Amino acid sequence: MSELTILSKAMLGERKDILLSILGGLIAGIAGVALFSASGYMISQTVFAPPLYTLIVLTSLVKLLGFLRAASRYAERLYSHRATFSMLSRLRTSFFAKLIPLAPGVLNKKRSGDLLARIVGDVESLQNYFLRVAYPPVIVVMVFLATMLFTASFSIWIACLFVLGMLATALIVPGIVLLGQRKTQGRVRKQRAQLSTEVTEVLYGFRDLKVYGQMAQGEQKLQHISAALAAEQQRAAGNLLRGQSIHAFVTFLISWGVLALGGYLIMDGALAGVFLAMLVMASLTVFEEAAAMATLPVYKQDSEHAAKRLTETVVASATLSSQQPIGKVSTDHPASIELSGVTFQYEGEWRPALKEISLHFPAGSKTAIVGPSGSGKSTLIDLILKLRTPMAGDIRLNDVSMDELNETSLWEMANVVLQQNHFFRGTIRDNLLLSRGDHTDKHLLDVLAKVQLSRISLTDLVLEKGENLSEGEKQRIALARALLRQGRVWLLDEPTSSLDYVTEQRVMTHLYEQAAGDTLLLICHRLTGLEQMDRIVVMEQGRIVETGSYAELMMQQGYFYEMKQIERQMVGGGAET
Repeated sequence: MSELTILSKAMLGERKDILLSILGGLIAGIAGVALFSASGYMISQTVFAPPLYTLIVLTSLVKLLGFLRAASRYAERLYSHRATFSMLSRLRTSFFAKLIPLAPGVLNKKRSGDLLARIVGDVESLQNYFLRVAYPPVIVVMVFLATMLFTASFSIWIACLFVLGMLATALIVPGIVLLGQRKTQGRVRKQRAQLSTEVTEVLYGFRDLKVYGQMAQGEQKLQHISAALAAEQQRAAGNLLRGQSIHAFVTFLISWGVLALGGYLIMDGALAGVFLAMLVMASLTVFEEAAAMATLPVYKQDSEHAAKRLTETVVASATLSSQQPIGKVSTDHPASIELSGVTFQYEGEWRPALKEISLHFPAGSKTAIVGPSGSGKSTLIDLILKLRTPMAGDIRLNDVSMDELNETSLWEMANVVLQQNHFFRGTIRDNLLLSRGDHTDKHLLDVLAKVQLSRISLTDLVLEKGENLSEGEKQRIALARALLRQGRVWLLDEPTSSLDYVTEQRVMTHLYEQAAGDTLLLICHRLTGLEQMDRIVVMEQGRIVETGSYAELMMQQGYFYEMKQIERQMVGGGAET
């Protein structure tokens, strides 16, 4: 399948370990057949009271073959598993590298639990592709051919029986398993992904479920999905057991056939009786090597299904350029930003989020973007950061098209504070050093003081997603991260919406001091303090309705003036009550 191309490439990267594991498996298989054949021959020879040196030679040969089989089997396991783990590492890295450029588009389309199931479960299941799909047929064919040639030197009829048995174990038994597998194809993985998705949903929302008294319903849903998964796993396990049982039946049937045919050939004088036990033991051993063929279709379909799900996750990457742009943005000087006829619409939405937006932000200018929720302000920031791609129009930085700029270079030149900022489990110091790792503790404490967080320590614990931080603390730590960066473009999306007026003024004063001479875009709902902005852009329903300085907009008494009057009335009304 085309979905397994990535697996083949990963296998080529580990070809040395793969070849060593195949060599070890071949030696182990042949040594196993030779060991049991020699044991059968030695047992038969003891009946005829052979010379002592014959028994010594046979006993030594059995011990040597046993040691060789154990050592080569160990080497086979070592190299095959090392190759598999290295391939999984390559696959995870490759998948994650393809996933990152698609964010947040993929994150908006896929539920977080489903993505987690794909990144962890589907990649993990691909380990079976080499160990249980690609590797066993190679070993089985080589060991069987060697055994058949060995057997044919004693009896061509028994060798033909071996061929019939191998065709049954390599084709008929897997075919029976495949027919049963079609009934449950992909169901286990789908059920597991659904369970992972719902568990993640319940864990994220357990607080709201508790508050609204819906936790019992959530638990019942999880139990129902878990029971469905257990039922599918039982069916899949039953199908595997059926294949293994049929294989064991065929193995013993062939062994009985070798015994019966060998007896007939001995009576006919075509075979010496001393070789019968040897051939029976050889049949038991060689078909033991073929046991993996019975379950091969199951693991093959499982690997294909997992690879297909991973491919579906990053299929949009095919539309991206095969090579990242090499253009870079200088971080030594503030950049100008120009949008020309930019239009963007979210997938599934009936109206565009932005409609033919044309704006120019000169280098070193300070611009505020205001408007009601849903007017497209945050989408504008996402487009400038190349987190999303406009459907029409062009965005240029320093007169260079965004399509020609490397994303990493673009993010390095920007000091960004978004509405939702992620905080990792660790300390305050760990979360501040995301910006750069060479800051001293004194510098970090100075920045914390600027954002009015002098009371906290750098060693204070931050829980996952900042659960132990208030919204105001989260915003100030995010601002501290931005203050620690060296970019000359500031993109701030509601950076102080959770702060009180006094704290907001103190924090923004320090920010404006550091951003003096830089290009700054500030998205906000509060209209207080915008007098110091060079320009204010007013947006509504994805369009620009007004633009100008604070004084100019107030003089026009248009949309911005009405918004300001409403804010004054709300603040005044709140003060009276």
